[in-house]
Amino acid sequence: MPKKSHGHGHSTRYVRLQKNYCFACGKNNPEGMRLKFAYDEERDCFVCRFRLRKRYTGPPGHAHGGIIATLLDEAMGKVNKLRHVVALTKQITVDYLKPVPLNKPLRVESREVQVKGRKHINMGEILNQKGEVLARGEGLFIAIDPHKMFSKFVDR
Repeated sequence: MPKKSHGHGHSTRYVRLQKNYCFACGKNNPEGMRLKFAYDEERDCFVCRFRLRKRYTGPPGHAHGGIIATLLDEAMGKVNKLRHVVALTKQITVDYLKPVPLNKPLRVESREVQVKGRKHINMGEILNQKGEVLARGEGLFIAIDPHKMFSKFVDR
């Protein structure tokens, strides 16, 4: 099993994307969320601080459930970088605990739960400024060979 380390974006030491058009974190996607994650070594988790603007509206004044799921999926996916793997989402579950407000300081945190072979199980939470958990997710990610799957999209 690969050793844990830090990571940012979608690149790993094995894969360098030419440009990052990811809807959630891609700096090259003008329509995307452009989330920036940092690894908190003390707490052994990834953290992203953000505010959701009006364009992400679901119920009045609150975020759309699909955006909440996107935030959790992206955060949980970042955890796979600790093992230097590219792993794709197979399944996520989301518990919507409280409405996620628009235009308020929020953060999403994620950490590893278990790794068994190619299966990586991670969890994430969206929290408000008071530290209340608004949504929680768990995801199953399957490690893949990025050169086989994405060979025409990566620099070698």
